[in-house]
Amino acid sequence: MAPIALLSVSDKTGLVPFAKALNQKHGFQLVSSGGTAKELEKAGLSVTKVSDYTGAPEILNGRVKTLHPRIHGGILAKRNDSTHDAEMEQQGINHIDVVVVNLYPFESTIATPNVSEENAIENIDIGGPAMVRAAAKNYSHVSVLTSPQQYDKFLTSLDGANEISEATRKQLALEAFEHTASYDIAISRWLNKKVNSQDSPHLEAIPLRQNLRYGENPHQSAQWFSRDKTGWGGAKKLQGKELSTNNLLDLEAAFSTVYEFGYGNKGTRPASTPAAVVVKHTNPCGVALGSTIDSALKLALDADRTSAFGGIVALNTELNNSAANQLKELFLECIVAPSFTEGALEILSSKKNLRLLELSVDSIERCDMKNLRSVLGGVLVQEKDHELIDVNKWEVVTKRKPTSKEKDDMIFAWQIVRHVHSNAIAIALNGQSIGIGAGQMNRVGAAKIALSYAGKNAKDAVLASDGFFPFDDTVRLAASKGIKAIIQPGGSIRDKESIKACNELGLTMMTTGRRHFLH
Repeated sequence: MAPIALLSVSDKTGLVPFAKALNQKHGFQLVSSGGTAKELEKAGLSVTKVSDYTGAPEILNGRVKTLHPRIHGGILAKRNDSTHDAEMEQQGINHIDVVVVNLYPFESTIATPNVSEENAIENIDIGGPAMVRAAAKNYSHVSVLTSPQQYDKFLTSLDGANEISEATRKQLALEAFEHTASYDIAISRWLNKKVNSQDSPHLEAIPLRQNLRYGENPHQSAQWFSRDKTGWGGAKKLQGKELSTNNLLDLEAAFSTVYEFGYGNKGTRPASTPAAVVVKHTNPCGVALGSTIDSALKLALDADRTSAFGGIVALNTELNNSAANQLKELFLECIVAPSFTEGALEILSSKKNLRLLELSVDSIERCDMKNLRSVLGGVLVQEKDHELIDVNKWEVVTKRKPTSKEKDDMIFAWQIVRHVHSNAIAIALNGQSIGIGAGQMNRVGAAKIALSYAGKNAKDAVLASDGFFPFDDTVRLAASKGIKAIIQPGGSIRDKESIKACNELGLTMMTTGRRHFLH
């Protein structure tokens, strides 16, 4: 008898090609329920509906579909066990060899603003977790898949012997139990809020998305936990290798920076001006605004083409053909944008290893804007530093007032410096970063680095500092290189010294009253 694959999925990504391979290449009989069966039938595949397979109709508006002895007996039965074999024959139950199930989208449902309790309840899966747990329990005989990301590897394992090793089935079972455990924790935390009417910590259970090849270095193991359709878990990888730990860290830094200037064409922060960011080792090395995305990209790359090698590019509007042509000759790790034109995808398709990620506004706005970082024996949780700038709270503290152009560049430089690791200095001119100094142990050291990158272009540029000046040395250094305006938080007991130096040297200084350290 042909082996049986039971498919019942909420996330239908990759479903049809996977099912075709199981059926047409490896000879599996397909059994499926509800929308999954419709999807397979629409693709021309022969599929047996669960209700026909069990002889029992779906009831209670679909709440009961797969809870049946022909399903669970077929999953849980041991092979070559005389007692089980006899009962299976007596009951007319066939063995189910592969279970492909992912669960109702409970987490994305409750992430929707103003979701009703009734809607949340209906997205608590019962039959799905039961099938997953049954298959995982019986991993000695059954393979269980809970994510579309497992499909290709599973099919590769099937090639040749047409069977899966016990080691692979055991690994799949582990991932399955992790999947259902995270799902149940998410439900219990949501219900806890309803019962106790209090906000629980922002440490909601986040499911394991994948085991990464390694961490920041090859000798470190790493895993990626992420909710489906949320943040990077919702980004579509259009081409390229699997994401690495360092890719994800750099992508986060690149997105956080480009998000300063709005993102996409909808949502709470649509892009008003095309912006491009190039990141290397979690620090922006080039940031620019432009009249078009390709002009912004050219300026961002020109800011520091040496550092851009092997970097990450983030754009806040669609990547078009012209921008793609600029990127095709460069060695980059990843490009992220709200969308890509078909022409751009074609242009970049020759760079097979280049990761192209389409990050939608919807995926961003499903996120809880909290930052979680581990410390020894615990976790720190803080709000992300994404608050919109309020220029009305800034103060000009020098005799010289900024020109309109200088003020625009001061705003731009301030938007950059908050995303540079402290101590941080950003120098900008005409909507382009021209020098960035990051992560130094003293502020004047960061200024020296930024000014060395800026070189002769520092003349008439502006300088932003993420923290106050403890001494006037940075002011005097900046003035010697041609800087005309400085923006900083203020708040030092030595502010008067820095202000006095600006007045003496003919510089403008603005204070924001807001520090932006990034560790």
